[in-house]
Amino acid sequence: MKIARRSFLLTALASALLAATPFAHAAPTRGGTLTLLLPSEPTALVTVGNVATPILSVSAKVTEGLLKYDYDLNPQPQLATRWDVAPDGKTYTFYLRQGVKWHDGKPFTAADVAYSIGVLKKIHPRGRNTFANVTTIDTPDDHTVVLRLAKPAPYLIRAFVATETPIIPKHLYDGTDPMSNPRTAAPVGTGPFIFKEWVRGSHIAYDRNPDYWDSGKPYIDRLIVRVVSDPAAAAIAFETGSVDLGYRTPVPLAELPRLKKVPTLRFETLGNSYSYNVTRLEFNLDNDFFKQDKVRQAVAHALDRNIILKVVNYGVGRVSYSPIAPGLKDYHDPAVTPYPFDIKRANALLDEAGYPRGADNVRFRIPLDFNPIGSDGERLADYIRTALARVGIAVTVRAQDPSSFIKRVYTDRDFAFTTNGASNLFDPTVGVQRLYWSKNYIKGVPFSNGTHYNNPRVDELLESAAIENDPVKRVALFKEFQEIVARDIPDLNLYQPEFITIAHQRVHDHSLTADGVESNLADVYVDAVK
Repeated sequence: MKIARRSFLLTALASALLAATPFAHAAPTRGGTLTLLLPSEPTALVTVGNVATPILSVSAKVTEGLLKYDYDLNPQPQLATRWDVAPDGKTYTFYLRQGVKWHDGKPFTAADVAYSIGVLKKIHPRGRNTFANVTTIDTPDDHTVVLRLAKPAPYLIRAFVATETPIIPKHLYDGTDPMSNPRTAAPVGTGPFIFKEWVRGSHIAYDRNPDYWDSGKPYIDRLIVRVVSDPAAAAIAFETGSVDLGYRTPVPLAELPRLKKVPTLRFETLGNSYSYNVTRLEFNLDNDFFKQDKVRQAVAHALDRNIILKVVNYGVGRVSYSPIAPGLKDYHDPAVTPYPFDIKRANALLDEAGYPRGADNVRFRIPLDFNPIGSDGERLADYIRTALARVGIAVTVRAQDPSSFIKRVYTDRDFAFTTNGASNLFDPTVGVQRLYWSKNYIKGVPFSNGTHYNNPRVDELLESAAIENDPVKRVALFKEFQEIVARDIPDLNLYQPEFITIAHQRVHDHSLTADGVESNLADVYVDAVK
């Protein structure tokens, strides 16, 4: 099933942004430097074992995938020039591009692909799901890779984009721990840009690969990734032209009306269809309070999603009650939550759970951690703190850097609940299953089953959907899954944000594929500075 390209025109602001003219220009100009802004610094430069947004932003510039995808998620060649899928869905054959070299001069071969997929199946947060049915990987020659599956995987052909399935050099990783291998911070790839330096807290620099397999590309001479963690400073950087490009709405939403009046800036929403996101409130189901159904239900009743979308995301997005984002329209269940906004019911549930108000009007106190990647986490945490105070839950908001957040939640599990974002990606089996599948509760693996949710029927539904080739039956399986999760509420799905890319008018062709700015940027070019 094709996932149609869609834009959600929810506010006058979003409509105005979408009205901006997409890229249309003459022949590409060669040379120049492009500066890409990131609001948070990556913890690594390759998406081998971590899929945090800052890493997604840079990984594909060096380390490519077998395929790329158009806006409707139709596969196109990258490191593979063609591919075959057997009628029974259990054999995938990829024919690799010949003459490709790693940046250190070694030849790229099928052995690199086989090794990479094997590693991703073990340590990638979503690879455990994505490649669950792959039993053997054959390499009959240096330019052919055959994946053999025990069961069909109807989603698999869409999983080979560079950020999701990065192909890494076997000769530099084999025999090491890929997570701590030095090349995760100084990558060697086949891509259009060669890593030069990473000055932590400042920038990452890449130079043009003069021997890139796609002759003539990339067009720019240098890519600079600049970290600007202060949202106000990010807005100023775009306004003054000190940065050229940023995506996933890289400035405060409140600044957009002012910035769209700047004549040198362009706004775009294309290039987001590979990864629809849902903003969520995740409960730690091992926590003494939140392991109780009535307490989670009370929190659900105390929060108003429509207010959250308006206050936290300035109305730019869509309310979502489901773990499957509205953008995945073939699978998303639009049914509303069984726990609607109802302060009276929230108070009653907390009384029933055995938490009466004390003399200070507080039932219990609890910390809330927010994911610092992105600008909405702190605003959402502040709203939740205020909303839960109305029902007698005193929330202390804790802030930390991305590395500390990931360690606290996924390694130490020293948290009660957290605001987070989840990439649903191109299919629920890849983007959603990892969050609810009991077998994906893996300490130390970020953005996996952080709630420690365990429901045997949900496991059964997810595992069945992952191998169901009949589209109608597959939709039915995901619908029942959504109904159960809605009742169990291991988390609260709140809204799907609409992501906006901002570019200086001199930047062209930055979002030509479904993954937009997360792509390798081989096609991007900039006008000469006059």
